[in-house]
Amino acid sequence: MSLCLYVPHACFASKVAAFAALHAGVATRGFVSNIDARVETIDAADLTLPVTVNSATTENAWVCSPLTTYSRYALEETRRVAPRVLAAPLGGLIGGAGRLLRRAGLDRAVSVNNWLLSTNLYPAADDIDFTALAAACEARWPHHAFWFRSLNFVQHADWLHALMAAGFDLIPTRQVYLFRDMKQRARQHQNLRRDLQLLRSTPLTPVGHEAFTDADFVRSETLYAQLYLDKYSRLNPSYTAAFLKAWHHAGLLEFAGFRDPTGELRAVVGMFGQGPLLSAPIVGYDTGWPVSAGLYRLLMAHVLKTTLEREAILNLSAGAAHFKRLRGGEPAIEYSAVLSRHLPVATRRTLRGLQILTTRLGVPNMRRFQL
Repeated sequence: MSLCLYVPHACFASKVAAFAALHAGVATRGFVSNIDARVETIDAADLTLPVTVNSATTENAWVCSPLTTYSRYALEETRRVAPRVLAAPLGGLIGGAGRLLRRAGLDRAVSVNNWLLSTNLYPAADDIDFTALAAACEARWPHHAFWFRSLNFVQHADWLHALMAAGFDLIPTRQVYLFRDMKQRARQHQNLRRDLQLLRSTPLTPVGHEAFTDADFVRSETLYAQLYLDKYSRLNPSYTAAFLKAWHHAGLLEFAGFRDPTGELRAVVGMFGQGPLLSAPIVGYDTGWPVSAGLYRLLMAHVLKTTLEREAILNLSAGAAHFKRLRGGEPAIEYSAVLSRHLPVATRRTLRGLQILTTRLGVPNMRRFQL
């Protein structure tokens, strides 16, 4: 069932204005060191949407690069989480597909409503003429495919159906975890109640959004990198202290953290919110600290508590699937909607092959192994 709660257009517009003021026409590497893409905007009826324009010559982090998403990142994830019996054959298949995707110029891509984050949040689809939007994209970027990321049928059924009617194809990307009806989740899931209790009993000192200093943004860059780049993948976006500070001051990210008795920041989370929707694209902690300190649990408890208090809907992205399921996370397959009808036949055929591969092989394995 699709959720009716969307970002109000006025709220969305104010966030787009803040994002564009920071990034439109500005080099991205100073903010995200492994992304080199142009940031622009495009109008959709009375809304303005942020856009990233990716070239086929630069290997960017996956949030801007379809090639990285479906080739290099998919290969890393397969080797890391797939059962051993499947890792080798799946890896060979993904590697071969990656070479075809590269030859087809998959990275010549315009991502619409792309915020340089792992999860993009969407406004209501009301009053958007998707056919006109598609035509405007084709006229402005005639040699690129057009992508809308971060769509799932639980939250975005109307977007997905409207995009398909406008000529877009759906390509599965990953399995994400949604949290809604948090009062019910707290009653049903003991792990969640324990985490909320940990927030009250931890010896660490909570750090609120307004208390973050310049030194904290530098430290946050390090903590995020320890988790998302060093532990997980260098293909994740590499956010700089400049990015974190700018988004904090612009009101685009809401920060929280925990200090040790010496005052050192040991864990940080940055939440991205629009209206009733939340995500947590910035998560980092000192991976050298003992697991018993529960740093990741503390951060997630803070995010889930915020979701509960605001009666919001949280998209907690992919990864740590077992952890999220134990706390009431609802799995949902995430899709990219892609328009390629204006591109050469070879490119269209390659994208069709990617759609078939991810739908028939990727989705069943994500569901079977609860990735």
